[in-house]
Amino acid sequence: MEKKKVIIMGAAGRDFHDFNSYFRNNKEFEVVCFTAEQIPGIDNRTYPKELAGKMYPEGIPIQPEAKLVELIKENNIDLVFLSYSDLPFPYVMERASKVLGAGASFQLLGPNAMQLKSSKPVIAVNAVRTGCGKSQTTRYIAEILKKLGKKFVVIREPMPYGNLIEQKVMRFAKYKDMIKNKCTIEEMEEFEPHIEKGNILYAGVDYGAILKKAEKEADIILWDGGNNEFSFYKTDLLFVVADPFRTGHELAYHPGMANFLRADAVIINKVNTAKKENVEKLKENIRKWNPSATIIECNSKLTMEKEVDLKGKKVLVVEDGPTVTHGGMDTGAATVVAEEQGADIVDPKPFAVESIKKTFEKYPHLKKVLPAMGYGEKQIKDLEDTINATECDLVLSGTPIDLSKIVKTNKKIIRVRYDLEEINEGEIEKEIEKKIRN
Repeated sequence: MEKKKVIIMGAAGRDFHDFNSYFRNNKEFEVVCFTAEQIPGIDNRTYPKELAGKMYPEGIPIQPEAKLVELIKENNIDLVFLSYSDLPFPYVMERASKVLGAGASFQLLGPNAMQLKSSKPVIAVNAVRTGCGKSQTTRYIAEILKKLGKKFVVIREPMPYGNLIEQKVMRFAKYKDMIKNKCTIEEMEEFEPHIEKGNILYAGVDYGAILKKAEKEADIILWDGGNNEFSFYKTDLLFVVADPFRTGHELAYHPGMANFLRADAVIINKVNTAKKENVEKLKENIRKWNPSATIIECNSKLTMEKEVDLKGKKVLVVEDGPTVTHGGMDTGAATVVAEEQGADIVDPKPFAVESIKKTFEKYPHLKKVLPAMGYGEKQIKDLEDTINATECDLVLSGTPIDLSKIVKTNKKIIRVRYDLEEINEGEIEKEIEKKIRN
């Protein structure tokens, strides 16, 4: 039987997992290439033969998504699979229409096709959008598991932007592990808070190999999702975090809505700072679309690492990169604190250099927030130069990492931390005990 020629559209994460779990040894298909979008500098490289398997002795090229139509026509492609996340529905259908217009078929790979089965119970934390608060929720659940005496390992959805062979399986237990694995700022934002709490964390490229390693040292797998993507493992308990600052997005983004429909429990985060009518509308949407899901209301508790009077001070606000770029937010934890305390928030755009300037051009909704972009040494240096050039009294950092360890600046950097707080304490633990009995 003639193989069907395939392109996998991705962003250096779920696309690699879809290939590994569904296509790598599947003789019905020939994956001609990946395309890359959303993250800078991840195209024009090769998915290596060491990871691609025997059917792909030369590896698989990774092309820019901008060449998609050209690639379909040049290679007589039969099928194009979309394998990245946090996409508004019109964006998905626009890509689908481009594919159809070029003559190929457009497909989405569902959870039953790409999720791996673990020998251990899996608790997953996913979301309807990036920036809802998955990571703080995962950390909160980790503390519950410790209290219950459970031995767990956190597995984080991938961000393998470096050497893919070296990043096949990465284990993080200490800060130096992030340095050794040459992590980007985005990776550090997710890994560092777990390391600070003493949690063992795995990430990488091959999530089958990662699972085998993790199962050897854990009784429970705790999946910490990326963006609004599916869990890579079949779940025994699925928490999905929703954001009342973006009520309605749970019904308008891919694959966030699918997560919303699959959730065992929907956590409404940020209740303490959101409008009451947005929270109520979100509850209404949960009851309509997923009536069997438990609704759990939580606060995102904000604390400044050092108490400083911000009133009247010129403050540069730095926020979590993905949340305020493709996540679509124009504020974050540091912005909320700065506004509450009457700070004079400085516009960083006039001081932005090179790749940071391009980020502002790509995401015009950003007003007075500097995204903590750092997908490589050059971009980290651009971030550093932008901070140093900005005229301000201090920097208020809402990114989960200790920014002072990454950038060299003579400006004082104050961290804003955010942690999950249940409004009715014990509800999350009750869900865990209901599903995870051993």
